[in-house]
Formats: sequence, C-alpha cells, structure tokens
Amino acid sequence: QVQLVESGGGLVQAGDSLRLSCAASLRTFSTYTMGWFRQAPGKEREFVATIGRRPVHTSYADSVKGRFTISRDNAKNTLHLQMNSLKSEDTALYYCVREDQYYGMDYWGKGTLVTVSS
Repeated sequence: QVQLVESGGGLVQAGDSLRLSCAASLRTFSTYTMGWFRQAPGKEREFVATIGRRPVHTSYADSVKGRFTISRDNAKNTLHLQMNSLKSEDTALYYCVREDQYYGMDYWGKGTLVTVSS
C-alpha cells in the first residue's frame, strides 16, 4: 500500500516562503515521477510541478515558474516543494502525487493547506 503524507503547509503573508514535504512509503520511490498539484477553494485541481527519475527532469506550471522549486531525496523517499514569493493566489490545498508511466497519477496524498494572506 502506497502512502503519501504531506507536511509543511501553514498561514503566511504575501512574499513569504514555505517548504512543503511529502513522505512516501514506497520502496521504489526513485523509479517514479512525482509531483505536486493544488486545489484552491471553488476551483478545479491544477498541476503545479513534477520531477522525474534519475536523471532528474522538472516541469512547472507557468503560474509558479521562477518562484517554486521541486526536488526529491531518493535516499529518504521524500519529495519537496520550495515556494518563494508567495501570492494570495497560491492559497490552496497542496497534494503530493505519484505518476505511473501506464496509469498516470495513481496515488495522492491527503494534502496540506497553504494560506497566503495579502
């Protein structure tokens, strides 16, 4: 059973930074592309960033490019999202996701809430 547990969310002011983490109970963590999605109140869930296996490839939504950085520590089965220069529109529930090459985004965490006050 795969479990993804996010942490690091909180209430911050616009311009502040936060670092989200996702602990994965997955022995083959390094073989999967991992990612972050988010869902703001009243909006659909949207893609934030993904990070591939070794060699590492990253991709970002245009709305976070240059401000957010996704990274992974395969030795610790952990995924991170460094969020800088936060804006009120970044307020959302942030989900950690595993991507299977055949089944797509097949495992999701329960999310961690990020609230940015302006």
